[in-house]
Amino acid sequence: MDKTPVAVVGASGYTGAELVRLLLGHPRVEVSGLYARRAAGERLSARFPQFAGRLDLSIEPFSADDVAARARIAFSCLPHGESSPIVRELYQRGLTVLDLSADLRLRDAAAYEMWYGHPADPLCREALYGLPELAGPDCDFRGARLIAVPGCYATTALLALAPLYRAGLVLPSGLVVDAKSGVSGAGRTPSADTHFPEIAEGVRAYKVAGAHRHTPEIEQELGISGIAFTPHLLPMSRGILATCYARPTDPDRPAEAYEQALAAFYRGRPFITIVTAPPDTAHVRGSNRAHLFATLDQRARLVIAMGAIDNLVKGASGQAIQCMNLALGWPETEGLEATAVFP
Repeated sequence: MDKTPVAVVGASGYTGAELVRLLLGHPRVEVSGLYARRAAGERLSARFPQFAGRLDLSIEPFSADDVAARARIAFSCLPHGESSPIVRELYQRGLTVLDLSADLRLRDAAAYEMWYGHPADPLCREALYGLPELAGPDCDFRGARLIAVPGCYATTALLALAPLYRAGLVLPSGLVVDAKSGVSGAGRTPSADTHFPEIAEGVRAYKVAGAHRHTPEIEQELGISGIAFTPHLLPMSRGILATCYARPTDPDRPAEAYEQALAAFYRGRPFITIVTAPPDTAHVRGSNRAHLFATLDQRARLVIAMGAIDNLVKGASGQAIQCMNLALGWPETEGLEATAVFP
């Protein structure tokens, strides 16, 4: 079987490296090019020693013509604001492009400018929001050439909340998302906030009171506004745990109805497991799986929905490959079947 050539732009960061790791195990693709600005000229194995003996490619400066000559599919792992100009160049050259930045996730250009402080790229109107488990019946990934891969926090919260809201089990007002993430979600560039002595031995909230930019993604995909979302940084490398609180439409509905609603909604979805106890990020580490849980706090009369994912896999690179598989008409699970790494 001839393999499809793929390129990774922004290969010097965590999501780029995670993409390469997963792509090396994909039976239908070969990594044909790695690109980054600051790491140009370095061998990938010098930047990420885990690839020594596995992939002997050098990271190159970006050239849209070079990528188009060597690849059919391109993943952009660049920061927001930097990604969409490069995505546009590749898309115009006929490649299938998966953008892991935030540049194309919001369909409302005015909302994007409000949250990100600069105008949206008009391509946002053409991009498919790449959360396959929540795609409606009219959404066909097959043949899609431009996919905006969702944010990690948004993925976790939406997977936990959307089935309950769409089934009419919870009210749209008063939704609260309390989420915790590992430090890799902040990227590889060092900062005081992610320096080991600063983050170890503590837990902190950040971008509080509606300041986090994944908030409009969650609201967009649920079709509501006014969600209270508070992210926290944990002293671990990987993982996101989101605990979501919602008011039930019927306070007398039994607790098991919420778990049953999740199970019914995700029946047949290969990467979703409904667990019977609160999930643990350690149980999904390194995998494209999501563990979901829902119940009712009868005393407080609140529904509690929880989700756990690996922020670098289902929250980024694995989800991008899942979308690629669907866009090319391949089995959804190809290259993503690995079991989580525990302990």
